[in-house]
Amino acid sequence: MTRKIPVVEEITKANDEIAAINRTRLDEAGVVALNLMASPGAGKTSLIERTVPRLAENLRVGVVGGDIATTLDAERAADAGAIAVQITTGGACHLDAPMVRNALAQLPLEELDVLVVENVGNLICPASFALGTHANVLVASVPEGDDKPFKHPRIYRGVDVLVINKIDLLPYVDFDMRRFHEGVRALNEELATFELSCRTGDGVEPWVEWVRQRVGACATAARGAS
Repeated sequence: MTRKIPVVEEITKANDEIAAINRTRLDEAGVVALNLMASPGAGKTSLIERTVPRLAENLRVGVVGGDIATTLDAERAADAGAIAVQITTGGACHLDAPMVRNALAQLPLEELDVLVVENVGNLICPASFALGTHANVLVASVPEGDDKPFKHPRIYRGVDVLVINKIDLLPYVDFDMRRFHEGVRALNEELATFELSCRTGDGVEPWVEWVRQRVGACATAARGAS
């Protein structure tokens, strides 16, 4: 009897195989890559605009901007000082490994130290597709509400870093930071968390320092393996 394999399983397996190829390509070039995920409007591009100039003081930065339409995000990243390319998905609600593979081919990877992949704004689909990056970063924002970890547990379980943006709005919105953190800890105790405001710049530097340390650790590991 022929075993029927669900299409979703076939798609995921093929994606994971290409994600592994992407990771190898990045490792060979000595580039640390971050998969930046969030809901629409949480502040992914604003975080990139705050992060790139600080990293560029001693690191070479690239950005892959993913969006359903337009090249606006990549243009903003380039204006901030990054080498940027745009992936326009044409309606797809997430990036996948083949899309990222195509973007990597357009970048001078040997001239980069860190690559930020800005995923499509969505809290559901991006959680299911590996890209080959070294860390998954989720940007949450205060106006979204403190119930997001409870409503979208999968994406919170699958990330390495959580950035809570727009803390400058805490006095003006109904957001219980304690409840939010309790929901996050129940799903992912090892999560590194940064509270900041991209609008004011408050709290951005600890996040940037985490990225610097991650790049430094990977560079040290690569030297030890050579």
